[in-house]
Amino acid sequence: MLRLRVTIVSASLFALPLAMLFCAAVTEASPSKPPATQPVTSTAPPPPPPPVDLTRRLTKESRYAIYRALESELVYIRTAFPLGTKGLSLKDGTITPGGVDLERMLATDGPSVKPGDQARISNIFIKDHAIRLEINGGPVKKEKWYQKIEVGGGGGFTPIAPNDSRANARGSYVDLVFSDKVPDLTPAQLKVLLRPVFDFDAKSPIESYLETVPPAVKQAVRDHKVLVGMNREMVNYAKGRPDRKLREKDADGVEFEEWIYGAPPQPVEFVRLVGDEVIRLEIMQVSGQKEVRTDREVEVAKTLPGPEAVPSTLDPASLAVWNSPGTTKPTLRRPGETDPNADLGKTEKVPVLRPPSTQGDPPPDAPPPHYTAATGTR
Repeated sequence: MLRLRVTIVSASLFALPLAMLFCAAVTEASPSKPPATQPVTSTAPPPPPPPVDLTRRLTKESRYAIYRALESELVYIRTAFPLGTKGLSLKDGTITPGGVDLERMLATDGPSVKPGDQARISNIFIKDHAIRLEINGGPVKKEKWYQKIEVGGGGGFTPIAPNDSRANARGSYVDLVFSDKVPDLTPAQLKVLLRPVFDFDAKSPIESYLETVPPAVKQAVRDHKVLVGMNREMVNYAKGRPDRKLREKDADGVEFEEWIYGAPPQPVEFVRLVGDEVIRLEIMQVSGQKEVRTDREVEVAKTLPGPEAVPSTLDPASLAVWNSPGTTKPTLRRPGETDPNADLGKTEKVPVLRPPSTQGDPPPDAPPPHYTAATGTR
């Protein structure tokens, strides 16, 4: 029995090295596999959706998909929306009103949102020939469900959430109009059609705003530089809010604002604006060298100023639009509110009630009865 155990152990020790050599040979003969790596995340943009089939009508499934994907979605604005009950209309990539008409509405009622602002799609209404998307609550003020609840007893009822009837709506809307009917389209296709007004892919306001300006302005904003010809909004995006502001008049009596960036011992920039345009840029270096630029460096589409601007600071073309008969001047009154002081300068003859006289009425030019003609006294 002892001899048998020794033989088995000796055979096992001799077979183990042979098995190890055989496994190594098989491993070298087999093709090697590359080591496992982490999956690479692609940064390429997603492929564009297929074109919209205008012959098919919108189905119920596509309608619900649009509601789920876009309602309460945060977007960045690519064009200015006016305040008031009239919003924008988008058809075949063209926005109406536009040009001078939109500038007049912005000057009269003010903007609801501006390019680069963030807004929320609050409501979606799908009609026969158009899709209406309201932003920031829409142009009409609505009540919440809890504002209709009242509690009370014998002494009366009181709403649990009082409603301020004087508060104005600050939202607006855009109508995506189709020629025949609303076609069957997916949320991705709808986002492509809304590209002129909404940016669904931007990650920040500055990223969305840069898509709406000329290339020269885009590069200047990225480099934090000011160019002659920029407007106020461009300067704010490029340099931020100024450290100081001065408002003065030049030798010709034209009002201007001086925006000052920096303080010694750093370089100081003086940005002069007339109306909504940069007309002069002065940079004082630490060494004492002064750089002054007055030539226009960028062409920007002109817009009419808001209520805070002075019409005398406009260029002739904008001033002609400002003074045109169809232009309504800026006002702080709500839409539809009348001017209580409109009739102050008007005179109207009001009949004077007098007590009846038994002696008859005196002639119109006769002196009053208590007037003494001899002395000229009363």
